[in-house]
Amino acid sequence: GNDYRGDPSSALLEALDPEQNTTFNDHYLEVDYDLSQVLFITTANVLHTIPWALQDRMEIIKLSGYTELEKKKIAQKYLIPKQLENNGLTVTNAKINEKALDFLIQRYTREAGVRTLEREIGSVCRKTAKEVVKNGKDFSLKITPKIVQKYLGIPKFKHGEIEEKNQIGMSTGLAWTEVGGELLSIEAVKVKGKGKVSATGKLGDVMKESVQAAEFFIRSKAFSFGLDPFEIEKLDVH
Repeated sequence: GNDYRGDPSSALLEALDPEQNTTFNDHYLEVDYDLSQVLFITTANVLHTIPWALQDRMEIIKLSGYTELEKKKIAQKYLIPKQLENNGLTVTNAKINEKALDFLIQRYTREAGVRTLEREIGSVCRKTAKEVVKNGKDFSLKITPKIVQKYLGIPKFKHGEIEEKNQIGMSTGLAWTEVGGELLSIEAVKVKGKGKVSATGKLGDVMKESVQAAEFFIRSKAFSFGLDPFEIEKLDVH
């Protein structure tokens, strides 16, 4: 981050520029370093926060996030055994079935990696460990989606569903996000007015353009849709 302590991007720019990096000067030690044979490896979650001049000096390798199936396999092979061990449980104490794991991945995490998934599995294991302490070490619990919800509370995310379906004035949209995508409910209401179209919500430029495109498409095809173009001029759409 760029703050009063300095700007890492500018420092990296100097270090990574092949024209300058043979005599990179460390201002703290006041010593010249030869960086011509040094390979820097950096990681980032998003590219848009990296200045273009710095991106231009990098070789960028994009690694896509895990799919649901991959997350599931990682959880089964590594995360669940690790969290069971960390919480003093055995395989017989807690058995997380596939439906519970799917429910956990879809409703409690939204990420490219598996950090949050591991935390949530750990949380389920801690609650189970409490039950083992209460009921004895032979206690066995089959963890189902219902148990997951009981332990983790109300699901944080919706998955593949929208609140309302098949309503006049409501349309389903898709949004791109850094961790996959999102289903959107787009609702429109018409009122008497002067033909204005307004949109509220936290909309990006692309979404605003989509609203305009929809408006002009409807105006251009008004007769096909059984609409009177002159009547449209007397209505505001929100």
